[in-house]
Parts: sequence; C-alpha cells; structure tokens
Amino acid sequence: MFDLTDKVVVITGGAGKLGQKHAEALAEFKATPIIVDISKERAEAAAARIEEEYQIKTLGVEVDITRESQVVQCCENLLDEFGKIDVLINNAANNPKVESRDEEKNIFTRLENFDLEEWERDISVGLTGAFLCSKHIGYAISKNQNGGSILNISSDLGVIAPDQQVYWQAGLSDEQQAVKPVSYSVVKTGLIGLTRYLSTYWALKNVRCNALCFGGVFNDQLPDEFLQKMYQRIPQGRMAGVDEYKSAIVFAVSDASSFLNGAIISIDGGRSAW
Repeated sequence: MFDLTDKVVVITGGAGKLGQKHAEALAEFKATPIIVDISKERAEAAAARIEEEYQIKTLGVEVDITRESQVVQCCENLLDEFGKIDVLINNAANNPKVESRDEEKNIFTRLENFDLEEWERDISVGLTGAFLCSKHIGYAISKNQNGGSILNISSDLGVIAPDQQVYWQAGLSDEQQAVKPVSYSVVKTGLIGLTRYLSTYWALKNVRCNALCFGGVFNDQLPDEFLQKMYQRIPQGRMAGVDEYKSAIVFAVSDASSFLNGAIISIDGGRSAW
C-alpha cells in the first residue's frame, strides 16, 4: 500500500530543508521526485544528491510558482517527459525567522509596522503559488485514469495562533519585541481552506487533497531560552526531528490513505491540543 513505484510527485519549494526530506521519503518508496524551486542551482543539486543516494530518477526544475506562465510550462514539460503527474505537494512558503536579536528587524515584523510588500510577497509564494500549482498540476492529475492526490503543507500555526511570548526578550519594550509575522499564520490557515475546497472539487475523479500541519523542527535554534519556552508549550516537551515527518508524507500520498480526503492532520507533539 505504501509503494510509490513510478509515481511522479511534484514538490514545490523542494530544495528547502523540509522539501528535500519530503523528496528523500518519496525516493525511498520508489517515487520519482520532481524538485521544483525558484533556484535552479539548489533544485538541481538536491535532485542530483537524492538520485545518487537512492538510485531513483529525480529531477530538479527551476520555477517561480508565483508566475502562472512558468507553472503552465513546467506542467507541460513534465507531461511531455513522463506522460502524467500523480501527486502535487504544495510545500513552498516564505518562513520568516523571529529568533533574531536584531531589534530593528523585530520592529518591522510587528503587525503595526508590517510592510505591505512583505505581506504580498509571503501571500504570493505561500497561497497564490499553491493556487496556481493546484489549478494546472492538479487539473493534470484529474485527467489520470486513477486520479492522484494533492498534499498541502500547513502548520500548527494554521490551526492555533502563535504565542508571541515564546519570542519575548528581556530588556526590550513591547514595541521592540519580536513576533511571528501575521502573513505566516494567514498563509498556513489559507492552505487549510484550499485543502477543503480541492478535496471536493475533483473527488469524483479520485483526486484527494489533504493538509499536514507540522509543528516546529529542531534546528539548533538559539537562544536556549526560546527552546525552553517552546518545549513548555508542547505536551511531548520537544520539537520535531528533521526526519519525523517523512512517514506522514508517504502515507498521505500513497494508496495506504486511499480514503483520506479533506483531512487536516496536526503533527505537532500535541501543541494544538492545548
């Protein structure tokens, strides 16, 4: 049921840290990962590494998913080469870091100071990009005799609000405190809405759509004070390891989850249960 042999899987933002982990998981179960990224160099390097390590055909493709013409061309090229696309993983998103001690940066991430251009840039990548890829690649999937699936990568912050006190730094005024930018929550919540819409749109053509809501990944974050605050908010008392989402990716896009559709699955150590 978990076998993905000959499944062509498009991963947007595929050259990023988690995007590459998604591709590794797919390659391990014999899918053909298509790593789509705005950086040609990163996409091709990631594809070459995964192809060598897993001995499975992997392709790295440069695409700006906010440009519809590039998404259309990518879709056409993949159909010409493989004859089909089986799975789309909408993974690409801007992910602003807020652990910075740069007080100026903190000020500009706050809602009252958040720049319109930054907002539009985040929405464009995280939501418009997912819409465009679903519109064209999802439509191609709907033409398959056996359908396929779309998987949206959301976040626990698409289900709950960020607790801004996690980022609180002693010695700074309220106006100088770092916050998780508003655009991140809006994008990740929007992906849940897109998931529900898509889950019913091509359902009779056997195209499923689900969302995985990931918690934070441990990445040597500093300072330690931030980590301790975060751990207190997660029932399991830790963040995710970088490989802990792999099995969920494989399950969600394989026949093992053939009746899973429209599901919003939190994988966050229990954080959103509190």
